[in-house]
Amino acid sequence: LLTAPDARVTTTAGPGGHGTGTVVWSASRNQAGFLASGLPTPAPGRVYELWLDRGGTLAPAGLLPEGDGALLLTTPLDGAHAVGVTEEPAGGSDRPTTQPVLALQLGRTRTA
Repeated sequence: LLTAPDARVTTTAGPGGHGTGTVVWSASRNQAGFLASGLPTPAPGRVYELWLDRGGTLAPAGLLPEGDGALLLTTPLDGAHAVGVTEEPAGGSDRPTTQPVLALQLGRTRTA
């Protein structure tokens, strides 16, 4: 993904300034990845769930059980303009049940 000629990266601080979340994406590959570093560990029985925001329609995009790790999003970008992260029950949800702990805009970017 990082080798795509149009690869982009955006990073934001985690909740309460703890850790970071980074999204790497390529429109030409219609794909994105997420990297978490030092985010608070989700509560027992909970995971971080990623969401693609496509004009207000949220699509589940993968689960991250820890505050550290990497994940290739499980759904294509298909014009998404943001990635959100919520804390959800283990196994994930069909739609967010909590407010986002992270929101990363795909329009505010820098070249990787």
